[in-house]
Amino acid sequence: MTSDISTTDNGATDGNGVTDSIGTGGSRAARFRTARRRTALAAGLALALGVGVTAQASAGSPRSVSGKPSDNITRIADFYGAYIDAVTDEGGDKLADELRKHYLTPAFQKELAAWEDKNHANGVLQAQNVPLAWKVTDNGTADYTEAVVTLTWGSEKTTLIVDMTRGSHKIFHIGTKGA
Repeated sequence: MTSDISTTDNGATDGNGVTDSIGTGGSRAARFRTARRRTALAAGLALALGVGVTAQASAGSPRSVSGKPSDNITRIADFYGAYIDAVTDEGGDKLADELRKHYLTPAFQKELAAWEDKNHANGVLQAQNVPLAWKVTDNGTADYTEAVVTLTWGSEKTTLIVDMTRGSHKIFHIGTKGA
């Protein structure tokens, strides 16, 4: 890999302390291009080292999230995002119940209630507390959508399998891997 960055300083410095790395005859535009190359190289190095998200966030880059209501992975991600917000927010219990009614099949709501009574935990999260982060990944299938939902509590992670019908877009199963 070659680099445009030189480790020696053989250029001139203007009155503002800006070094003209292409020599004393360089223009301000050339210095700007060199600075952009340095920034791009630093960003590339940061991504290669796995610190891209931190570098992006600290640089103030705008983030975007997209989806569409016809896509089951979007719907599962929307459900988990809204549900986690509801159970985290003060007084969000009613909203969490309404989200369950909207996104879960009636039969699965009953099954989940029985699981919760037996396990003394939140059936949607398969836990007694609320995760700090979540991620939804398509695991694909033919007759229904299977998603892998990863819930993160600090250094601990739980992986759930969530199944959703293709037609009604309702969740009919939430379980851990192998269950």
